[in-house]
Amino acid sequence: MTDPITTEILELGRRWAEAEQRADVETLDALAVADFAMVGPLGFVLDKQQWLDRYRTGDLITASLAWDEVAVRPYGDAAVTIGRHTQQASYRGQPSDGQFRATHIAVRAGDRWQLAGIQLSPIGAFRPPVGT
Repeated sequence: MTDPITTEILELGRRWAEAEQRADVETLDALAVADFAMVGPLGFVLDKQQWLDRYRTGDLITASLAWDEVAVRPYGDAAVTIGRHTQQASYRGQPSDGQFRATHIAVRAGDRWQLAGIQLSPIGAFRPPVGT
């Protein structure tokens, strides 16, 4: 049986994945705290506005996004969720498909949970950077 906090965090993740697929900036904005930050799979950091601007500008197109293999670890008014993020997407016309191990940090804001951060790491064999 799943505890209520885990259920709420899983629902937050479901809503996030759906909003990403629809490029739903309004929902993503509501799901994230004001000082949200995302660490991308290549180590770059986006603040909330930069994260939302990926869709506002049309630079990022997400055809599909699956969020599975999810394990939730609640800690009072915070929770750490580790799962698998599988996407078919393009960024500025370049393929951005892949599988990533993702860590989501959620915090309770009043009576609801919001995303405080997301960190993505590629899943797969190590590939040295180009030019080395």
